[in-house]
Amino acid sequence: MELQTGRKIYFLSDFHLGAPDKASSLVREKKAVAFLEKLKGDAAEIFIVGDLFDFWYEYRKVVPKGYTRILGKLAELSDQGISIHFFVGNHDMWMKGYFEEELNIPVYHEPRVFERNGKKIFIGHGDGLGPGDHGYKFIKKIFRSPFCQWLFGILPPAIGVGLADYLSRRSRASTGMTEEQFMGEDKEWLVIYCKEILSQIHYDYFLFGHRHLPIDLNLGSGSRYINLGDWIQYYTYASFDGQIMELQSAEPGMENKIIRV
Repeated sequence: MELQTGRKIYFLSDFHLGAPDKASSLVREKKAVAFLEKLKGDAAEIFIVGDLFDFWYEYRKVVPKGYTRILGKLAELSDQGISIHFFVGNHDMWMKGYFEEELNIPVYHEPRVFERNGKKIFIGHGDGLGPGDHGYKFIKKIFRSPFCQWLFGILPPAIGVGLADYLSRRSRASTGMTEEQFMGEDKEWLVIYCKEILSQIHYDYFLFGHRHLPIDLNLGSGSRYINLGDWIQYYTYASFDGQIMELQSAEPGMENKIIRV
C-alpha cells in the first residue's frame, strides 16, 4: 500500500475503557473520540493495538454495556472508508466477530506485519512476547483456549463481567509502578524480543502497546522500537506519513514524558 500525499497512518493502544470507574473512564473516552474526530481529515488507516477496553467478552447475543461513543466513532470512520485494524490485548482478547460484523474492522489475535510505502512494520499488543514471564504465558494459553471461553460464556453476564472486573483490578494493582519506569534496553523484554527477530529478518518498525510507557528506541540498522504508551496518563500515539514515523502526545505537557533513546 502506498499512502497518498497528505494522508497518514495512526497507531494507538491501551485505553482501558471501563477502568478504574465509569466516571473517569467516560472522561478518557470523550478525549479519545475527540481525537479520532480530528483524524478524519488526513487518516488513511488507524491501528488500535490492544486493550481498548479494560474488559471485553462477547456472549452469543450480548456485548458489554457502555462504550457507545467510541464504538459509534469507530463505526463512523469505518463507514467513511478509513481502514481500521484492531489487535486484541490481554484485557480484550475474547472477541468473536462483533467488530468484524458490526464495524467492518478486522481483528488480529497475533502480531502481524504490514508494508506501507516500502517500510515493513511489525505490529502486536506485546503481551507474552520476549523472555521470561512464563506464568503469564501459561495463563494466556488457558484463557485463549476455546474451552475456557466456552466455560466463561455459560456464566450469566452479570456474574461473568463482575468476575472479570475484579480480576482486572487485581492485575493493575499487582503491576504497581513498574510500567512507568524504563528499565534500559538490555532489560526491556520487548526490546530483547525485537533484537532477536532482527537477527533473522529486518523490519523498519516494531510497534507495540501493553507496556504503557511511551518509548521510541533506535535498534540500529535503520530499525526502531516504538511502544505506544497509553490513554490513561500519556495520551500518546504514533503517526506515519509514508516517510517519517513519529511518537507524539495529544495531551499538552506530555511530550517530554516520552522516552527517546
